[in-house]
Amino acid sequence: MFGVSVERFYYAAMSHRFTLSRVAVLLGKSRSELQRMIRAGELQTFDGSVEMDELLRVFPDIRWQDDGEYARVEEIKRRAFGKRVMERVLPEKEVLAERLYELGKEYAASRALLLHQARVLAALEQQFSQQAGHGGDTVAAAIQTLRTWLRSQLESPPPDSERAQALLAKERLMRVMSAQVTLKPSGHEFFVEGSDTLLEAALRSGMPLRYGCSNGNCGECKSRLVSGQITKVHPHDFSLTERERGEGYFLMCSNAPVTDVVIEAGEASPDSLPQQEIDARVHNIEVIDANLRIVHLLTPRSQRLQFLAGQRVIARFEGCEGEYPVASCPCEERHIELHVPRDNRAFARKVFGDLSKESIVRLTGPEGRMVLDIESTRSQVFIAWNEGFASIKSLLQHAMSIETAERIDLYWAAPQRGHYQDNVCRAWADALDNLYYHPLPADTSPADLIEALQSQNPDWGGSDVYIAAPAAILDALKMAATERGLASGDWNIEVVL
Repeated sequence: MFGVSVERFYYAAMSHRFTLSRVAVLLGKSRSELQRMIRAGELQTFDGSVEMDELLRVFPDIRWQDDGEYARVEEIKRRAFGKRVMERVLPEKEVLAERLYELGKEYAASRALLLHQARVLAALEQQFSQQAGHGGDTVAAAIQTLRTWLRSQLESPPPDSERAQALLAKERLMRVMSAQVTLKPSGHEFFVEGSDTLLEAALRSGMPLRYGCSNGNCGECKSRLVSGQITKVHPHDFSLTERERGEGYFLMCSNAPVTDVVIEAGEASPDSLPQQEIDARVHNIEVIDANLRIVHLLTPRSQRLQFLAGQRVIARFEGCEGEYPVASCPCEERHIELHVPRDNRAFARKVFGDLSKESIVRLTGPEGRMVLDIESTRSQVFIAWNEGFASIKSLLQHAMSIETAERIDLYWAAPQRGHYQDNVCRAWADALDNLYYHPLPADTSPADLIEALQSQNPDWGGSDVYIAAPAAILDALKMAATERGLASGDWNIEVVL
């Protein structure tokens, strides 16, 4: 009587929770937007996770299958962020096999539970029959009513069962293709996708972890596995002691997660990063106009530059040097981007003269303390003046990687240089619902900039503010802010030389 198919019984029998990071990916929403909903009481969580019923309740119109609009947004993201963000490849075959095995164990456990519950239902039917035969007409009628109700419940599909099944299927596929990593003690989270190691995925996700050679020689990326399962995918020369191995220590540059994992790992700060000297090769020199070049460099595979978004390096070529902010993000692996205006710096003269593709440029650094506050969930305001956009570009890409800000505003005043990467900024704004790009007219003054900022974003006083501009412009911006009763003492600033 109570025989129920596994498929029909599955959703009713099993309760499922999703981490907030996985919910963000499943819904195509940023973590910052979900966190706003949680603070507003619109989305309920339990121990940091979201119940399936709650997801289906709060997002009744969500479509779990890809549609035309989803594909359009994904294409915009590809153009905005390039292959490094949107690339989706299969994990290494060993990792894929391990993940499928773990998923198989979950399926077996679920099926065993369902079979057990089916046996309980069969035993319940026997109990009903026995009690109905010994309890008289009143008891028999009550048992028959209970039987009828129970049958109707088991034979009726649960509410939203099709959407729940689609959601579970997508989440299971995500777990095969990627694994979620939680860092201790910070609590930061990121995903490992494709054939990435834990270190590669962390850097690509904007996590400022401490590391050295990134190829298994130095041991600087040594971390401890708190929970979950990992597997070694690359050999390494660094030797862990027997005690370290017994305590769960491993090298992030040589291991990939099989399941979702929690690890203890050291995170970098401006004070903890070592001074480095790296010879990088010129990959391309992008000619913007007669007075601006963008130099694209590649560091060696075995020696990538460790820096935080917003920091600077000294570039040297044939005895000539100049200090420049790194316009690329640490999440771009070996790529280093420098915006070089024509000025009296010796390195600039080389860029506009002898420097060419395949030339070797020595980088020394990093320097600078204007870095992103990755603990903050406040809105972010980025202000760039002329080629001060280089520092801001790096910070913005970092902010987009970690997705913690509810709102991001970019103000770019370029009275001399022009908005030379306007298309990049517009692509960012198209790809992200919470990013707003404000290119300011050529005749914009510092007072005009403050006025525009206050009128377009009146709550910016409660935001994290990052500004890259010449010293005289910074002074004028502070004066204009003071005249409007706005505090500027907590601005994060970078003086553009």
